[in-house]
Amino acid sequence: MAKMKFLCDAERCIECNGCVVACKNENQVPWGVNRRRVVVLDDGVPGEKSISVACMHCTDAPCSAVCPVDCFYTTDDGIVLHDKDLCIGCGYCFYACPFGAPQYPQKEAFGARGKMDKCTFCAGGPTGDNSDAEYERYGRNRIAEGKLPLCAEMCSTKALLAGDGDMVADIYRQRVTRRGGRPQTWGWETAYKNS
Repeated sequence: MAKMKFLCDAERCIECNGCVVACKNENQVPWGVNRRRVVVLDDGVPGEKSISVACMHCTDAPCSAVCPVDCFYTTDDGIVLHDKDLCIGCGYCFYACPFGAPQYPQKEAFGARGKMDKCTFCAGGPTGDNSDAEYERYGRNRIAEGKLPLCAEMCSTKALLAGDGDMVADIYRQRVTRRGGRPQTWGWETAYKNS
């Protein structure tokens, strides 16, 4: 079975934030939560790079390892999801994630966290039935519809790649070969150590 992965080509990302807007609109992400964000490396310095960052759906997800209630699980195709019914809002996953993917809505005073939210690779939630209830809690299940995450589909420069990890790696390898440079796959080694 294919293992789904994200990769952002820093040579192509133009910091348009189209991926961020697509994600927020498609999944009705709550105010104050960003499942995806664009980060600028070496901002203002010649050669600065922009990358789109979200949950990388790691092979050995650190968020899952530290969760005291085991609300995280990995699907057969490698997508790391969570069950909001089990989440207690402790924040351990936020501190363990090297990408800052787990987010908490700021609805309460004094930093009360509430239920964690993160990128679902547009795979919905634990029920996987594409119901209205699933959509309301986790966002649209585009994977069940045979589609890729909207953030990658809406990327105007095709900097953000999503899909089968082998295909994503092949596309990126071809790009790097054409450019004649050295690959700069920010986050790939951290997220997919054993892939």
